[in-house]
Amino acid sequence: MLELIGIAVLIIVLVVLAGWFVSIYNRFFSLKNSGEATLGQIRVAMKKRLDMITQLLGSVKSYAAFEKETLVKVTEMRGSVGSAGAGDLNEVEAASRSILGRLLAVVESYPDLKTSTTVKELMASIREVEAEIARQRYTYNNIAQQLNTMTETIPSNIVAGLIGMQKMEYLQFSEEIEKPPEIAF
Repeated sequence: MLELIGIAVLIIVLVVLAGWFVSIYNRFFSLKNSGEATLGQIRVAMKKRLDMITQLLGSVKSYAAFEKETLVKVTEMRGSVGSAGAGDLNEVEAASRSILGRLLAVVESYPDLKTSTTVKELMASIREVEAEIARQRYTYNNIAQQLNTMTETIPSNIVAGLIGMQKMEYLQFSEEIEKPPEIAF
């Protein structure tokens, strides 16, 4: 009889441990998938931003002889966003912010351009996309924080080690352009 109770307790403990493992395993992959989906939303928003920068370049081009290489850079960045990971998105973010800063400086320098309906609408749309990118980045970093905490704390770090779960990289976009853009024509 004592042997039967021991086996029953062992089975219960194994079932509880298996349930615990499955629960943590599912939580890891839920966070991982949420992070990937959020990165996808950020990629879409960054492509939108780059498209709008391209349109803004078209408007600015008629007022100033803006560098051709700027358009080439924007096109290259847009092509790289689709397959970019978190670290790559940090680099694309910095580069596109720099180009946008230069464009804004050009718009400020030309009063007629600044009052153009097309430019006003594009600037408003860019502000909306910037807000969307900021919201998605916030969401992604919260997901990354949860997953990273789980990979570093007991007992979920045991499951992370068993399944090879890696920490997620944070998105570290700068909120503003830190120095005024240089304008060279």
